Amino acid sequence: MGSIKDRVAIIGMGCTKFGELWDMDCKDMIIDAAYEAYEDAGIDPKDIQAAWMGTYVSGYTGSMIAEPLKLMYKPVTRVENMCATGSEALRNACYAVAAGIYDIALAIGFEKLKDTGYSGLPDSELAVEFVLGKTDTYRAPTFSTPAQFALMANKYFAEYGIDPDEGRELLAKIAVKNHHNGALSPKAHFQREITIEQALKAPMVAYPLGLYDCCGVSDGSAAAVVVRSDMAKKFRDDPIYIKALQICQGPREGSLNYEWGYTNMEETYRAGIAAYKEAGINNPRKEISIAEVHDCFTITEATIYEDLQFTPRGKAKEDIEAGSFSLDGELPINTDGGLKCFGHPLGASGLRMMYEVYKQLQEKAGPRQVKNPSLGLSHNIGGVPGSGVCSIIIAGN
Repeated sequence: MGSIKDRVAIIGMGCTKFGELWDMDCKDMIIDAAYEAYEDAGIDPKDIQAAWMGTYVSGYTGSMIAEPLKLMYKPVTRVENMCATGSEALRNACYAVAAGIYDIALAIGFEKLKDTGYSGLPDSELAVEFVLGKTDTYRAPTFSTPAQFALMANKYFAEYGIDPDEGRELLAKIAVKNHHNGALSPKAHFQREITIEQALKAPMVAYPLGLYDCCGVSDGSAAAVVVRSDMAKKFRDDPIYIKALQICQGPREGSLNYEWGYTNMEETYRAGIAAYKEAGINNPRKEISIAEVHDCFTITEATIYEDLQFTPRGKAKEDIEAGSFSLDGELPINTDGGLKCFGHPLGASGLRMMYEVYKQLQEKAGPRQVKNPSLGLSHNIGGVPGSGVCSIIIAGN
C-alpha cells in the first residue's frame, strides 16, 4: 500500500471568523476563505486547476464554489463525510496532486447553520431515509446527540471508578482549558474565559453534560491550497508537508455489540494507528507537537486522549488534572479553543482545524503559539458513540 507522506504540501490557507454570520451567505464565506488562502499562497485565482468542496447540508454540486470563485469550466467536486467533510475535501485534493494529475488544487469547506433555525445539527440522513421510506428503524436513534454522549460520560465514570461529581469537574476543566485558548483566537465564535464554577453551575443539557460541555452551532468556512512537495518552496519558504491522511469508517454496530464498552470510539483508535504508521510515528505522546481534536463534547475530548494514545486507557483523569494538554503543557490540545469555542459548521471544521495546525507549525499563531512545533495532528469524528467516521491528518514543517 502506498503512502501520501511528504508528497504534498500546503502552501496557503484561509479561514473566516466563525460565529453567527447573519450578514454573510455561503458565497461570502467561500470568497473570504478562498481569497485569504490565495493571498497566503501568493497565487492568482486562475492558478487553481481543480477544487474539492465539502458541505453537509448547505449546498449541492460543485457549482456552490465554482460560481463565486469563478472556476470557469474547471473540475470541481462536492464531497460529504459527516463531521469529517472538511477533512475529506483536503484528503481528495491531496490525493489528486500526489497522483500527478494536478499541480495546484483547492480544498474548501463551509456550512451555514444559523439561518436554518435549528438549535442543533439538522439530521439529513434520517430525513432522507424518511422521505424515501427506507428508515432503518433498528439503528435510528430516538434521542439527541448530547444524550448519546452523556451515556458515554456516565459509562466512562462507572468503568473507571470516577464519582459523577468528580467526573463533572474533570470535564469542566477541559471546557475551561479550551475557553482560555479560544479567548486568544480572534476567529473563534466564543472568545471569553470561563471558570470551573461557571461550568458546573451552567444549565444541564443531558446529565452529566451541561451547557459548557457542548460545542455551539456556528457558520464558517476554511480553505487550503495544496501543491506537489517538490514545487512548494517556489511559493513560500515555510510550506507545511502532509505526513498522513487517514479516514476510518465504523460498521455502525457499536451499540449493538456487547463487547463494545461505550467508553471510547473505535474509529478514532484505528484511524490513529493507521495515521501513525503512515507518518512513521512510534510514540504519539512524545512526537506530536500539537493536536486539534473533535471536542463536540468535553467527554469526547477526554476519550480522544486515550483513543489517540496520548494517555493510557482510563488515565485521562491524571493528565487533565496535571494540565498535560494545556497551552503550556506537554502536548497542547485544541490550541485555538476547538469546537468548544469555534462551534461546528460541519463542512468547515476539519479545514479550520488544519488552519490552526498550519499556523502553529509556521509559528504564526500569536499569543497561543506553542514552542518549537514539528508535527501537528487534526482529528474529526462524525456520528455518535458506536456509529462513527473518523478522519486524522498529520502534517509537519
